[in-house]
Amino acid sequence: MTQAEKALGKIAAHPSTAAARMMKVLVRDLVLPARIGVYQHEKLGTQRVRINLELICTEHPAIKDDLNNVVNYAELVGQVRAIVDAGHINLVETLAYRIAQACLDDRRVQTAKVRIEKLDVFEEADSVGVEIERVRNPR
Repeated sequence: MTQAEKALGKIAAHPSTAAARMMKVLVRDLVLPARIGVYQHEKLGTQRVRINLELICTEHPAIKDDLNNVVNYAELVGQVRAIVDAGHINLVETLAYRIAQACLDDRRVQTAKVRIEKLDVFEEADSVGVEIERVRNPR
């Protein structure tokens, strides 16, 4: 650990230590227009998807009311928007995978649970979709 890290108090808890504290970061019911689907009518426009994230994160040992010491859900939502806006995706499974990978890019995120639901597929159903869970590989 460098002197600068000590001075700033940004000592990250190592996830493999027994004393590591964890927290959940949640994004609930984010609804975005998406270009998603395998059928021709789905490729002609957008449809609403509902996105839920539940991330298990290593907690900083001294948060100190500093945004830099936590996983920023505003940044997460921005990343999700960018993934959805990047272009047509055939499968909700692919969208879920891409979002989970983006979440795990933050080394503090140990587990990412991602639920993607298409809201306008069947009149008789509130939604259809998938939920995946990805866990960081220990290195």
